[in-house]
Amino acid sequence: MPTYASSPYNGKQMTEHIRYAFGQSSLGEFLAACSEQGLVAFEFVDEKGRRVQRLMERFPDAELSEDSASLQKTLAALSASVDHPERPCALALDIRGSDFQKRVWEILRRIPAGETTYYGAVAAELGSTDARAATDAIADNPIAILIPCHRVIKKDGSLSGYRGGVNRKRALLSREQQASAFNLK
Repeated sequence: MPTYASSPYNGKQMTEHIRYAFGQSSLGEFLAACSEQGLVAFEFVDEKGRRVQRLMERFPDAELSEDSASLQKTLAALSASVDHPERPCALALDIRGSDFQKRVWEILRRIPAGETTYYGAVAAELGSTDARAATDAIADNPIAILIPCHRVIKKDGSLSGYRGGVNRKRALLSREQQASAFNLK
């Protein structure tokens, strides 16, 4: 089980331990990372090395270790969330970001499954007419699906801007809308 000190040679003491593992879902491979408080990252993986590098960049003072064995229940819950994004997930979240980002992400968490909003509406809820800052915060969301940034679309109804790819965004929205249409919970 590899362990990575994000800043191995600078003499800093590591402030926390973050465990991560790679899981499989119907929409492809994903990475999950957990602190002692809960899930800090859930992202689809196209390049494994790049996702681990992103974790190191996000948590420069943390000791990172791959720990598939102890994260098996987390991986199973996240895989189920991919298949059923309309269902609540009981995993504890350790949401980290600026105060502004956290406000944006809280707005996203209030968007009901099967529904969408647009970037300008998120900005308006924050009291702004400029959607750029809200859009940046949405793009920086480290916890896919559970902080449902996939539910934000362009004002004209088209899809854009999803780190996991537009095809995954379309699939997640379709799954939610189908479940809502048939009242499957």
